[in-house]
Amino acid sequence: MTRLVLLAAVSFTVTSAADWPRFLGPNADGTAAEAPLPLEFGPSRNLIWKTPLPFSHSSPIVTGDRVFLTASDGGKLITFSLDRESGRILWRREVAKAHPMTIYKANDPATPSPVSDGSNVYVFFPETGLISYGPDGNERWRMALGPFQSFYGLAASPVLHGDKLLLQVDAKPKPFLIAVDRNTGKQLWRADRKEIRYDGYSTPVVHEASGQVIALGPNRLDAYSLKSGERIWFVDGLAYYPIASPVIRKDAVLISTWGMDQPEGPGWKDLLKWDGDKDGKLKRSELPEKEELHDMFGAYDHDGNGFIEQPEFDFQMKGALGRYGALSVRLGGRGDVTATHVLWHNKKDYSGMPTPVLYRDVLYFPKTNGVIVSVDPESGKVWKAGRSEKALGEILASPVAGDGKVYFVNGAGKVIVLKAGPQWEIAAINDLGQEVESSPAIAGGRLFIRTKNGLWCFGSR
Repeated sequence: MTRLVLLAAVSFTVTSAADWPRFLGPNADGTAAEAPLPLEFGPSRNLIWKTPLPFSHSSPIVTGDRVFLTASDGGKLITFSLDRESGRILWRREVAKAHPMTIYKANDPATPSPVSDGSNVYVFFPETGLISYGPDGNERWRMALGPFQSFYGLAASPVLHGDKLLLQVDAKPKPFLIAVDRNTGKQLWRADRKEIRYDGYSTPVVHEASGQVIALGPNRLDAYSLKSGERIWFVDGLAYYPIASPVIRKDAVLISTWGMDQPEGPGWKDLLKWDGDKDGKLKRSELPEKEELHDMFGAYDHDGNGFIEQPEFDFQMKGALGRYGALSVRLGGRGDVTATHVLWHNKKDYSGMPTPVLYRDVLYFPKTNGVIVSVDPESGKVWKAGRSEKALGEILASPVAGDGKVYFVNGAGKVIVLKAGPQWEIAAINDLGQEVESSPAIAGGRLFIRTKNGLWCFGSR
């Protein structure tokens, strides 16, 4: 117990403004402390170090003299500790999968990013649970969680606030938000999210002034008491499958989610042309491999019985119908504030995966095929939309910002550097030559980017 108390005391002195201790950085908005950052970089320019690592979607975090990140390799779930200055692997810890999941091919078992208190690291593996490691790599505690059912897999990262470790799991069979004591791994409270009807992948944020946890889920936005887990207010009627995290601005929360005005693609009667045995249901084997529904079969087969029936299909299509695009919601109130607290709704088809970055009071979104949009966070008005023909392609990683620059990384490894401002300009395009699906980290004037084959650290030498 004495050792735990000492570690707790150290943790708040080690973390500094030059760190990136959690997904989306110290402010949970993708911004870093102001320090000079590289404009031009690549495999042979401003590269400080590069460390080969197994692939994963999780993003690196940086704290003290360490870089932490997770990965999966076969049946093993891995946590890495790297030296911040050299990239040397200091330790590697593996755990086995307690509840193996079959998930969509575009995800992986180690998508949630770690979080650190400046000394210890906390990781969430959906197939095992929450685990805390000390700075020496020794396991401090473990909380078994699951098994979960999610066709696309889980993605929400754990969040630290004081002595509370928060985790949002919007997946079957019983979605929840949980607070755990970071020193002992004991549950402090659990909020059951029984209103959730679909899966969600968004990481929650904490609003300091009100002491509330803001959780974006499928079809709704909820606020919970950080102290007790009591739900305080909610906004309903959003579209489903949120991935981007909420971003706090003054007394409002900015959110974005994917959705549509009406169902797209073939209807149920059209799909029945593939019903070979004419039983009114669809099996995966009846669908041609080129059909999108063949790959997405598990998302529609809600009961897992190997068939898609019309009620399941209709339920899935209905979930996308709701408010989508970008919204600003005023914080505060009690109960259902849907009709009173939505400040603006920008009904644009923004990319539903990356979290927008709020930097110098400008909100930056990626859209499809490399389009970047700047938005006024006060009104929702679009200031500028544009792209470069040299960096086409989908942007899957969340953008980050610092030193007057905004960094967007597309899936092909092209890093688009903007000169920040409402009427932003493209200042540079850097080619890493490797696929990127993880969000970068910024710490101490350096840029950390995880590619398909490893972790790269860039900075001005």
